[in-house]
Amino acid sequence: MQKVPMLAEGYEKLTADLKALREERPRIVDAIEEARAHGDLSENAEYHAAKERQGQVEAQIADLEDKTSRAQIIDPATLSGDKVVFGATVTLLDEDDKPLTYQIVGQAESDAKRGRVSYESPLARAIIGKSVGDEVEVTVPSGEKFYLIDKIEFK
Repeated sequence: MQKVPMLAEGYEKLTADLKALREERPRIVDAIEEARAHGDLSENAEYHAAKERQGQVEAQIADLEDKTSRAQIIDPATLSGDKVVFGATVTLLDEDDKPLTYQIVGQAESDAKRGRVSYESPLARAIIGKSVGDEVEVTVPSGEKFYLIDKIEFK
């Protein structure tokens, strides 16, 4: 069973989402019962919509339970070193020497607008294991990008 690395913040978000979905279960059952009371199920749109929602919620619950059971919570403040690892905040310089700062996080926590990239992203894969001063090449949909690792922080 492969562990799923994430920050504490990501784990808390997953458990909150899981709790909300579990709380939705009884409402879905009530909606199904109410729709069933309307008669013929073959032409009952409310019944089919409620059953479809029930399937979606159960699939999401199963996925979240799997992720939380395999979660490996990592606190970046406890990390150190001179190589890029999960949880590190990395400042890169692009080809124009413009600084870009990203934190390597779990898939559930990634948000590029907030400077958080999943460890599974092409950028993170390219920089994990590298050190300050290393040049990296990243293949993105728009082509090849080149970066210089300027700073690695653990915060």
